[in-house]
Amino acid sequence: MSDEQQVVQEAPAQETPKAKVEVFWGLGRRKTAVARVRLMRGNGKMIVNGHAADDYFLDDRHINAVKQPLKELKLANRYDVLVNASGGGIAGQSGAVVLGLARALVKAEPDTEERLRELGLLTRDPRMVERKKYGKRGARASFQFSKR
Repeated sequence: MSDEQQVVQEAPAQETPKAKVEVFWGLGRRKTAVARVRLMRGNGKMIVNGHAADDYFLDDRHINAVKQPLKELKLANRYDVLVNASGGGIAGQSGAVVLGLARALVKAEPDTEERLRELGLLTRDPRMVERKKYGKRGARASFQFSKR
């Protein structure tokens, strides 16, 4: 056989088995914001839309709110959190992240549900912006009335 016809079969590359990382998902919503939260064992990193949580949420109350579920359960250094937040504003997104994180924590550690429920972190905030009504300036505000 010539060199062109000779086919050398290479042994298939040995794939190293990847350590299976257990991921817990949680979905949170607030106003028009949606947050998809992934919770994995790690060392406490929190990343929101590719940024550190402290860089993404600039206001201290939003940063504290987002970290509250982990702080209250004293699990801040045991889990890494990856968040994909969309819609709404920063306040709505932070509320959505809190709910999503709390739901993911319940899946990861079922015995924490009672404590999270006591803190009100597993309750979806149903408040939404009221729609603007026809013939009005806003949802309820009317135009100034002129008698003459």
